[in-house]
Amino acid sequence: MEIDLMTRLAGYFWSLIWAVVASVGFAFGVGLALMVFNWLSKDIDEWQEIKNGNYGVAAIIVTLILMVGLVVHRVL
Repeated sequence: MEIDLMTRLAGYFWSLIWAVVASVGFAFGVGLALMVFNWLSKDIDEWQEIKNGNYGVAAIIVTLILMVGLVVHRVL
């Protein structure tokens, strides 16, 4: 069963569109999650702690980004 060229190109086009939609959704989700996280933890400057070598705070930020990525992946 052969797929003609136009059908294959249309499939590539829609795959590219969904990749762009997913990347925009991921960027928006991570940005929003980091804003909420910074809002909830007013007493600590996470980025300064990471610059100072606090790996615990870095692990929390990395985990937050990964979990938002999983949520965005499941939604899209």
